[in-house]
Amino acid sequence: MRWNQQELQGSSNTKTSSTYSYVDSFQKPVEVYVFIDPLCPECWSLEPFLKKLSMEFGRFFTLQPIVSGLLHSLNKDNFDKPQQLKRIWEKTATRTGMCCDGDLWTENNISSPWLASIAVKAAELQGKKAGKTFLRRMQESAFLGKENISDADVLKHCAQKAKLDIDEFTDDLYSSSAKRAFQSDLKLTGEMNVDYVPSIVFFNQKTDDQGIKVSGLYPYDIYVQILKQILQKDPVPSSKPPLESFLKYYKVVGNREISVVYDWSASKTDKEMKKLKLQQTVEKIPVKHGTFWRYIAD
Repeated sequence: MRWNQQELQGSSNTKTSSTYSYVDSFQKPVEVYVFIDPLCPECWSLEPFLKKLSMEFGRFFTLQPIVSGLLHSLNKDNFDKPQQLKRIWEKTATRTGMCCDGDLWTENNISSPWLASIAVKAAELQGKKAGKTFLRRMQESAFLGKENISDADVLKHCAQKAKLDIDEFTDDLYSSSAKRAFQSDLKLTGEMNVDYVPSIVFFNQKTDDQGIKVSGLYPYDIYVQILKQILQKDPVPSSKPPLESFLKYYKVVGNREISVVYDWSASKTDKEMKKLKLQQTVEKIPVKHGTFWRYIAD
């Protein structure tokens, strides 16, 4: 893999954009790197758009989360100011509709935020899918459950919910392999000049055309426009799965995620989920902001 960065003039559509020349060979034409931090509320709020993009156009791209470590670096002073972090989380929840329960910062002591990032890499040692599932369970624990995801016991519980091999995960959590993988992500973050989370970098792997980096949280249509630009065509979106199939696959979802994926109003989503609750297909999860559901029909 190689790339050469070139600066582009600023766009009114993106906060930061850069271009890269990329050469590699994969099955799908586009590689999408998503630079995240497990404790970043905006990264969590990106989830509805990533789900929709994967469902509509996932046949064209492979999505790879990269643990950037930027939240620790850019907010190192704030980690000693729990009330400030609580306000940031609460504001993000109000703005995005994705619950970020800021009480975590006043009720728990996030003493080792780096361990949460290394835990993602430890989970990925059991496969990319395992890593993505673990990351989601860990985010649910933090943003919905106010759990301290810098605690080893909490991380093991997340691994259990993600159906990982617990013994293997426990060994890998403190292994040199997981630490090296995290260092590799940090190196990639620096090489691509990523200075904000979330950031997404789109590469077309079938051509020498330039890729695009976009930093920050934007409306869904922006990500679609970028993907079409990278593909150099206007693909037809895939059909959405039935709602129950969506819930069964993801296990825990929020009303905001459902509304975004299915292009439903908040009232339409609420109505459909209440039907499934009456059928005992889902159960409502008590959260501080918004509404989340757990699939229980299995």
